[in-house]
Amino acid sequence: MKIVLDTNVLVAGLLSPFGPCGDIVRMVTSGNLTLCVDARVLSEYDEVLNRPKFQFDPDRVASILDYIKHSGWVVSSVPLSASLPDPDDEPFLEIAISANADYLVTGNAAHFPPELRQGVKVVSPSAFLKRAVRSYVP
Repeated sequence: MKIVLDTNVLVAGLLSPFGPCGDIVRMVTSGNLTLCVDARVLSEYDEVLNRPKFQFDPDRVASILDYIKHSGWVVSSVPLSASLPDPDDEPFLEIAISANADYLVTGNAAHFPPELRQGVKVVSPSAFLKRAVRSYVP
């Protein structure tokens, strides 16, 4: 299954590995999900995960990013025809559309107005686990 993972879900999954976000991160790193990314999203992941406030182990961050780069699906996306309320969210929707991803998983679904989603299913981490991976047991 191909998904796009908003940075907030990745961060939450690393901060709290036993919640829904942590389950999704484990599913990605175990190869049960294919993460769709592009250079912009990889750069954002790198920048955010290396912020001092999170105090993530730099070696762990490097390992996760390396895994994502090598096992994910790097997409060349097309710009949206209309802007999102937060332009920083646009790469995630552009990737989901271009990759024909099954889901865009985010903690901020309201940032992706339904009329601009072009058929992409935008869901919260909990909804993703309930809808898409009912048989998954972490």
